Amino acid sequence: MRLTILGGGGFRVPLVYGALLGDHAEGRVSHVTLYDEDPARLAAMARVLADLAAAAKVPDAPAVTATRDLDEALRGADFVFSAIRVGGLDGRAADERVALAEGVLGQETVGAGGVAYGLRTVPVARGIARRIARVAPGAWVINFTNPAGLVTEAMAEELGDRVIGICDSPVGLGRRIARLLGARPQDAWIDYVGLNHLGWVRGLRIGGRDELPRLLADTEALESFEEGRLFGAEWLRSLGAIPNEYLHYYYFNRDTVRAYQEAAQTRGAFLRDQQRGFYAEAGRAGLPAGASLAAWDRTRAEREATYMAENREAAGAGGRDASDLESGGYEKVALALMRAIARDERATLILNVRNGSTLSVLDAAAVIEVPCLVDANGAHPMGVEQLPLHAVGLVTAVKAVEREILAAAASGARADAVKAFALHPLVDSVAVARRLVDGYAAAHPGLAHLR
Repeated sequence: MRLTILGGGGFRVPLVYGALLGDHAEGRVSHVTLYDEDPARLAAMARVLADLAAAAKVPDAPAVTATRDLDEALRGADFVFSAIRVGGLDGRAADERVALAEGVLGQETVGAGGVAYGLRTVPVARGIARRIARVAPGAWVINFTNPAGLVTEAMAEELGDRVIGICDSPVGLGRRIARLLGARPQDAWIDYVGLNHLGWVRGLRIGGRDELPRLLADTEALESFEEGRLFGAEWLRSLGAIPNEYLHYYYFNRDTVRAYQEAAQTRGAFLRDQQRGFYAEAGRAGLPAGASLAAWDRTRAEREATYMAENREAAGAGGRDASDLESGGYEKVALALMRAIARDERATLILNVRNGSTLSVLDAAAVIEVPCLVDANGAHPMGVEQLPLHAVGLVTAVKAVEREILAAAASGARADAVKAFALHPLVDSVAVARRLVDGYAAAHPGLAHLR
């Protein structure tokens, strides 16, 4: 099989390639094409992947080619991973600054920053989807690009159910809960439902029995893992569920915004500076074998250790434990998804797919994040219990914002953009929404038409 990675110079590409190196089954990926607009990032990433293949000592490692021609990258692809970042990390840092200046959250996918990122990304994602439909109509598209649910919904306008979104947050959360309850993650059924970065684990069944109440009753166990420390045992018991970590931005918004404002550097600015150093080092001429991979490993370790540091500070949760540092494994989810489709190996995975009739509070085209049964015909959302009222309010409000972003990206109208910002639960004034639009229009050339 042939795999194309859009955003092939991106920092997390080695995770995907490393997972492919461990796949020796018949029908595995034999060729990977990296597509990126930045030749320096492409060259650096090609070096890291070569180091990975050499270290793995795999004689039939997938061949890797790199290109800046999108049609060339797509032609003949069986699967396309979309992992682009419109505006780069400079854009993310600007998103954070503009929002924090107005006293609201500027996180990459949540709040004003997520709206701004969506407005920049949706037009590009739609264009890519049209190119895929024309050049590689038989390809399956796996979307990593954030905001993942919104972007998947935008691409589905062109590609229908052949685009599936993935995220590692639910996977990591389910794994941590299962292990706390003494079960292997693969033996547990995780009752998870919501939108991307806005979901809840409402049950975890082992041998047909829901063991989540046992965990919720145990304060010491609850506060032994990251989400438990972030939210606190009392609040989790009040909810009767374990929220995705991103719900900390909603439930503890004022505390988090203050921590972000007081931080020496925003997350986007930190990653921008960190990755500039990595790409400069990994792309340097004359490096010995293995040096680029070693630089990537060091950078990744620092990146994981500092993840959501401001939220942990606001919650008094301390540093991350070794178990928290373990990746949610989005690359493993992607590989399992490809296997299930390509080989008709049935799998149950938490994915971002169109709703159909799964959640009655949303229409059929709305992309949601739920357990899905995956086979050769794609991903099929499984039946779930309906959301409690407090969750309905958040899910429907945020989905309304996503729809306004889609409308604004299509119309280019300032009024539509203002509406998208103003309707977000974490933006507290229409006047603030108008100033946010002005700030983002000034910060991003691609949004200058919104002035």
